Amino acid sequence: MYPVHSLWTVAQGSAPDFKAPDFEYGQMSPTLIVIGVAILGVLVEAFLPRRSRYWAQTVLAIAGLVAAFGAVIWLATDGYAAKEAGIVAVGAVAVDGPALFLQGTILLVSIVAVLTFAERRLDPQQHGRHVDSFAAQGSAVPGGEAEQAAVKAGFTTTEVYPLVMFAVSGMLLFPAANDLLTLFVALEVFSLPLYLLCALARRKRFMSQEAAVKYFLLGAFSSAFLLFGIALLYGYSGTVTYAGIADVVEGTKKTIDPALAGTMGNDALLLIGGAMILVGLLFKVGAVPFHMWTPDVYQGAPTPVTGFMAAATKVAAFGALLRLLYVVLPGMRWDWRPVMWGVAIATMILGAILAVTQTDVKRLLAYSSIAHAGFILAGVTAATPEGVSSVLFYLGAYSFVTLGAFAVVTLVRDAGGEATHLSKWAGLGRRSPLVAAVFAVFLLAFAGIPLTSGFSGKFAVFKAAADGGAMPLVVIGVISSAIAAFFYVRVIVLMFFSEPQADGPSVAVPSALTSTAIGIGVIVTLVLGLAPQYFLDLAGDAGVFVR
Repeated sequence: MYPVHSLWTVAQGSAPDFKAPDFEYGQMSPTLIVIGVAILGVLVEAFLPRRSRYWAQTVLAIAGLVAAFGAVIWLATDGYAAKEAGIVAVGAVAVDGPALFLQGTILLVSIVAVLTFAERRLDPQQHGRHVDSFAAQGSAVPGGEAEQAAVKAGFTTTEVYPLVMFAVSGMLLFPAANDLLTLFVALEVFSLPLYLLCALARRKRFMSQEAAVKYFLLGAFSSAFLLFGIALLYGYSGTVTYAGIADVVEGTKKTIDPALAGTMGNDALLLIGGAMILVGLLFKVGAVPFHMWTPDVYQGAPTPVTGFMAAATKVAAFGALLRLLYVVLPGMRWDWRPVMWGVAIATMILGAILAVTQTDVKRLLAYSSIAHAGFILAGVTAATPEGVSSVLFYLGAYSFVTLGAFAVVTLVRDAGGEATHLSKWAGLGRRSPLVAAVFAVFLLAFAGIPLTSGFSGKFAVFKAAADGGAMPLVVIGVISSAIAAFFYVRVIVLMFFSEPQADGPSVAVPSALTSTAIGIGVIVTLVLGLAPQYFLDLAGDAGVFVR
């Protein structure tokens, strides 16, 4: 009479007992804290009055990031960067030296970035209220009645804070992912908020939205490549875990899944799948030939978002790339090293040459970031522990220089907002010597001049590449650095040895927030240049992956 209920009862009675998986909350605490703060930020947007949200969101975001960084320090001092390193979350996440080092770097970078997000003293007041870099109402049509009403009412887009926190949570998970599905989920978690943040510039709204659309469309293509590659590697190995795939690659896996017996061990699936996953990761680091989105997005996005993307996204993406090559595909070293050689060479040369032709400061820094991606890839291709540690150090040094440089860009303004055309920077050293000197320090670090963090980082990656047998790559890297030094020095000469224009831009006086962000960038740049050994040793101690 009740056949469905009868069948359900029988099925329930024959089902095995379900055992809840063990979840290591302590080892996952940095990511969990940031996710928790992001959710609290959404609740703040929902329940707090609009006038109270700005300070509540700013304090909540900074406190959450500081707490997460404290959790990273606790894990590192408790031995999880070395002898206690292991796989947690049912095999989905690795807690080891590289993961903790990269997570700590991402969190520190994010703290500095939030300071630039919170700046409200650079633009002139509108209707008697301070404004920030973001659209008054993101959902409004640019220039439409809704946006004009939001500006008149003094609205601020405080939802950028939970968006940033969600992006940071994905970035923390990305370099620590220990299976391909977790890698894909982490990629989408930090990419989707960035697509939205790129569209929220207060000024030049159409350019901002165009940048967001370009980033979204090309990012969707790269995600599709990554997902297709995951499917092919699963068909090749019968698993999505890094260690399981590595066992099949090395021929040490004994058991074969009957359902995949026809495809397991098929080298075509391995090569094509691995190449597709590399496409997805190289897109995120902005390597040639997957770099075309970088200059347009960097120019159109709000400058605080550009600095955050250029620093934190690169750290997370290179961390994931390192783990893929050194944990999943070490048995294919002779296959992927020539490919990475070619990508690194093209990225260094093209990034340096195209940067020479730029007339916009943000586009110049975008092509500079492409060239630096090539320098970092030189360390990746070393395929040695020294290569890992040199890349970790370079990422830490480069991220703070980048944040500081973009923070300085927000200060040079005219009636239309940020004055990013290079001609507007002529004579800046005479108009505002301190700001020009600080920007010159960052440019010299980008160029790799001694006594700056850029020199220490380039020396580390080039030495690792040379020791790994990639001397031709080092020679090309040095030549590319010389080309890059030309346009960095050109900007310095323009600032200090050109006459300022009568109608030139002014330099805004920032609040303590942006001043702190720039100050941290200068301090890190000089400390890592003058006394890098401790931090090189720290990166060396954190350079061993768990499997």
